[in-house]
Amino acid sequence: MTETSSPTSPAATSAPAYPAAPWQMTGSLFLSLFRVPTKVDDSRPAGVYGAAFVSYEEPSPLTYSELLVARPVKAPGSRGRRVSITDIWVDSPASVAGGRELWAIPKGLCDFQLESEHRGPFARTEWSASLERRPIASARFTDAARIAPRTPFKGQTFQPGIEDTDGEDRRATLQGSSRAMPCWGAWEFDPDGPLGWLAGRRAIASFRMRDFQMSFG
Repeated sequence: MTETSSPTSPAATSAPAYPAAPWQMTGSLFLSLFRVPTKVDDSRPAGVYGAAFVSYEEPSPLTYSELLVARPVKAPGSRGRRVSITDIWVDSPASVAGGRELWAIPKGLCDFQLESEHRGPFARTEWSASLERRPIASARFTDAARIAPRTPFKGQTFQPGIEDTDGEDRRATLQGSSRAMPCWGAWEFDPDGPLGWLAGRRAIASFRMRDFQMSFG
């Protein structure tokens, strides 16, 4: 069985409505880790980064696709590490507004294509994201997460302040459960696109979180 979603062409609207925090989200995430050996800029130092495609599905209060890149950081005044999102796009104006205003997540809009095929316990999935008809990234995954047991997860985010939060830093907690396991993943980043600094890098590990149920906020 093959499921295909056509590219969307989101248009920004004035003050789109979004749910109050926390958001109760359902969906699937495809994540790969990359090692960046040298500093890209002040907000992207050398280190390990995670790139992910995410599909937020019913009964989520907002349903949309997402591409993000994030890294672990030591947040001021916090113990341990948090995740900080450096680059992120979605195809929902409401998600852009909520992410920026509630949590200082610097979301922008782009278009997505998603194809998924199931054969026995295996799923093969292809993602792509483009901005104004120019590619940002594409990825292919093969996984068997549908047979994985459901396990809990919990994490925290830290985002430096942006204009939408009047420069105030924001923190959030994400927690829930999913069917998760390692998978095979391969990415391509457009060298001339906004994630060109990841072009040519091979994933050092990939994971699928299937059917996650998550509270974020």
